Amino acid sequence: MLATLSVLLLYLINPVCGVFQKLYCTISDSCDCDFKPNIRDLEWDLYKNVYGQHLAQEIVSEEVARFLQNKSPERPLVLSFHGSSGTGKTLVGSMLGNHLYGTAMSSPYVHQFVPALHFPSPDRVKKYKVELKNWVQGNLTECARSVFFFDEMEKMPPGLIDVLEPFLGPSHVVFRTNYRKAIYVFFSTTGEEVINKIALENRQAGRDREEIRSADLQEPIAQAVFNSNTSGFSHSSIIQQKLVTRFVPFLPLSRRHVERCVRSQLCQRGSCERRDVVEAVGGDMIYAPVQGQYFSTTGCKSVPAKINLFL
Repeated sequence: MLATLSVLLLYLINPVCGVFQKLYCTISDSCDCDFKPNIRDLEWDLYKNVYGQHLAQEIVSEEVARFLQNKSPERPLVLSFHGSSGTGKTLVGSMLGNHLYGTAMSSPYVHQFVPALHFPSPDRVKKYKVELKNWVQGNLTECARSVFFFDEMEKMPPGLIDVLEPFLGPSHVVFRTNYRKAIYVFFSTTGEEVINKIALENRQAGRDREEIRSADLQEPIAQAVFNSNTSGFSHSSIIQQKLVTRFVPFLPLSRRHVERCVRSQLCQRGSCERRDVVEAVGGDMIYAPVQGQYFSTTGCKSVPAKINLFL
């Protein structure tokens, strides 16, 4: 009898066992109950709805799958998204949040920071450092599986982000939680010049877009964000200590990628058949360089407004 009770008690305490997990989650606020990663759906979403970004698709799906398969990671997953505006960085970030938590991006365990909103005054960096450290540590204590998004890193006050260095490495300890299970994602246009340069050289050499490899861009992006005066990672110890798991390059988009964005938007409006609008919007975009007209200068960012113009 005692043995039977002990087994039942173990089931009730462990929230990963079938029906007992449901019972546990009805009486608990544990973030484990909302943490419902679906890697297969994430991979499908990336494949189906992200255009012209084979590197981002591969890196994000591979790194997230590898990280979540490790029940005791040595350090958090840290991804840094780089590329021009309109190339899909925010979209991919949203997909990540949507496929990690049952309540998607509205989960209380997904945290977003915007410099203009949260850190508007460069002369208050010391105060922001204390607030950011306390915020991250407090939320890690609440939920080891916390996800932190840092938008527009090119507008982040210099030196502020280095307060996260202890949380990103393998040696720091956060009381009552395994901080190494957290995910950090940084978004930035810094580094777009080196990404676009490599993409242009590849195109001019007549090579397929898919021949560009992640390894070709990791170090150039790291150097670009470290040396840039307009980067939140400018001379950052996070870069020096190599605490970013992977830099995720977002390549400039060609006309065919822009037209795929247009077609997708039209289908969402119930107008999939409007091929005339697809061609009109694609032709109305500005492409660079002047000689060649290879890449859209705004990616897919202005597509919705252009569609309204031609519908």
